[in-house]
Amino acid sequence: MIMGQAGIWTTIAFGFYLSGAIALATVAFVLWPRRQRLGIAATATLTALLLTAIWSITIAAGSLGALGAPWGSLAESARNLGWLFVIYRLFESDGRHDTLAPIRPVIVSLGFVELTHLGIDVGLAWLALEGRVMHVVFEFNVLFRLLVTVGGLVLVHNLYVGGSREARGALRWPATGLAVLWAFDLNLYTIAYLSSGWPAELGALRGLAAIALAVFVGLSVAHNRENLRIRPSRAVTFQTFSLLVIGVYLVGMVAVAQWLSYAGGNFARLVELAFLTLASAMALVVLPSRRLRAWLRVVLTKHFFQHRYDYREEWLRFTRTIGGAGEGAPPLGERVVRSLGDLFESPAGLLLSPGEQGELTLAARWNWPAIEVPATALPLESQLALERTGYIVDLDDLREGCLPAEDMVEPEMPAWLREDARAWAVIPLVHYERLVGVVVLARPQYVRKFDWEDFDLLRVVGQQLASYLSENASQLALAESSRFEDFHRRIAFVMHDIKNLASQFSLLARNAELHADKPEFRADMLVTLRNSSEKLNALIARLGRYGNAGIEGGGADRLEALRTADVLDAVLERFRGAAQVSATEVQDLEITASRHSLEQVLVHLVQNAVDAGEPGSPVLVAVTAEGLNARFEVVDSGCGMSPDFVRNRLFKPFVSTKSGGFGIGAFEARELVRAMRGRLEVESREGLGSRFIVHIPLAAAAGIYQTLTRNDQKVA
Repeated sequence: MIMGQAGIWTTIAFGFYLSGAIALATVAFVLWPRRQRLGIAATATLTALLLTAIWSITIAAGSLGALGAPWGSLAESARNLGWLFVIYRLFESDGRHDTLAPIRPVIVSLGFVELTHLGIDVGLAWLALEGRVMHVVFEFNVLFRLLVTVGGLVLVHNLYVGGSREARGALRWPATGLAVLWAFDLNLYTIAYLSSGWPAELGALRGLAAIALAVFVGLSVAHNRENLRIRPSRAVTFQTFSLLVIGVYLVGMVAVAQWLSYAGGNFARLVELAFLTLASAMALVVLPSRRLRAWLRVVLTKHFFQHRYDYREEWLRFTRTIGGAGEGAPPLGERVVRSLGDLFESPAGLLLSPGEQGELTLAARWNWPAIEVPATALPLESQLALERTGYIVDLDDLREGCLPAEDMVEPEMPAWLREDARAWAVIPLVHYERLVGVVVLARPQYVRKFDWEDFDLLRVVGQQLASYLSENASQLALAESSRFEDFHRRIAFVMHDIKNLASQFSLLARNAELHADKPEFRADMLVTLRNSSEKLNALIARLGRYGNAGIEGGGADRLEALRTADVLDAVLERFRGAAQVSATEVQDLEITASRHSLEQVLVHLVQNAVDAGEPGSPVLVAVTAEGLNARFEVVDSGCGMSPDFVRNRLFKPFVSTKSGGFGIGAFEARELVRAMRGRLEVESREGLGSRFIVHIPLAAAAGIYQTLTRNDQKVA
């Protein structure tokens, strides 16, 4: 049984070396069926893994005295030669063995050095050397090992750094494994050379490098190797960096102290004490500096490890929150506050937005009903400062009196924010250098100071939220303007109809003076008065519904099932006294339309046809089926219209060829037909006449048109 401290380290060495051999052999056998993933370096890599496993077994056996020293040296040389050949094959995989001339000579030179060392080492092992000669031989062996190790590390570095972006994905893990193996050997042989003896404790841990090599080579052929990244936590990184700085500092101190001790003399002692005093004073002044530590923290956070935020997840959550519209969803203002609060796990918040006079007022609350917000939430000076600088205010710093950077003037916060302990941060939302809102977040359960990453994220998210708020304000203004525009348009329609009624009353009054004693005139007058009364009542009803803009927003009344024969009979009844108006063909079809609107359109078209022709010229009216529509036609033999007039002036509002006309009759007719999911077409030739065609959907096709309209709205 091996006893004592030396025996403990021997047992540790045996365990690590044996574990390394098992790991290397296991990886080699596992990779054999998957060797094609290693490319042209597959055979060389598997051979090198087995040679390294043999080396681990040899060293493990040597630690127990089962094998002599030459066998360990022979196994290590075989291991190094195997991995040098692997490196050459990896260079060869992307053609760099030809484009980089020094690669092949360097590998050959290192192989020659390894073979020379092996020959000398084996030769000297058979000689009985003692004393000073053995010391020289030991240093000679260590220097040869250092030369090969340093050369191997340089080759590994050039292999990875000089590779293309595509090649680096395949080289990352093998290069890391070789770097770990040879970096450990570099430290081991360096300490052995400096101490003129073999460091048994460090040598006992050498098997860990073999285990790491096996792990990294195994990762190189894993399916998800692209997703494998070394992501140390912030705590580990800062602690490691701190230890590294302390270690460098101590090594520098020891090195200078040793150099001064070699110089000797009282002056050297004085210089040594002065140096130690100056270095200690600098360490006490510089290292506790908040500014220096903050700068180091930012540099390390930016360049040494993954960021705090998973930006993909944060963006998806932000999109889900801000885009959560629909029935039952909170208003946009609450979604804006929540999207910012989710970034810091803030439980509540406020949204302040400019009012009518530009002052910031409360626009939305999110889980914060208790806080009292004055009518003017922020003074004008603070608004201008936030708009100009985009400064994110940490209210805790403001309460503690911490001053901002020298080139930044912190906006003044009102008392209701400073005095409420729950208020934590004020975040401006700036869009094109214009302040469109301010978000006040409540204190989260875990409070931390803002850092550069928080500020960067808040600026980007704030700009996006500002664009949403600005777009929403523009849409609201556009909708209000559209409502006024629709109202004005409907008023114009009503004025047109009132003008027609006024014309009828004027004509009726003139004729009454001449024909009041005739029974036929009195009967016709009663019909005209009854129709005019119905029109006036319909106008009043339409005025009452101006805000809804009728069905489909076009000004028509409610759609219902109608018979085309009934509609056409009502229209012909209006022109019973005009002998030139007649029906040529009437098909009794069931349609879906507004009876009043459709009659109004047809009456307008027939009246225009009567006015366009010579007295007594025929006007023909017909209704037929055409596909999924009913086709109403009004044909006259009047003067006709030019193509330019039909294209550019006929449906143009407020353009009329009649003296005193409003010029909106044709435009109103087209809009009413469109509101009934139909269309109005015109065919006209100058000197021959015109044909107006109104297409109205059949009742059987109403469901199809409704589905198509709904799909178009979803796509839009």
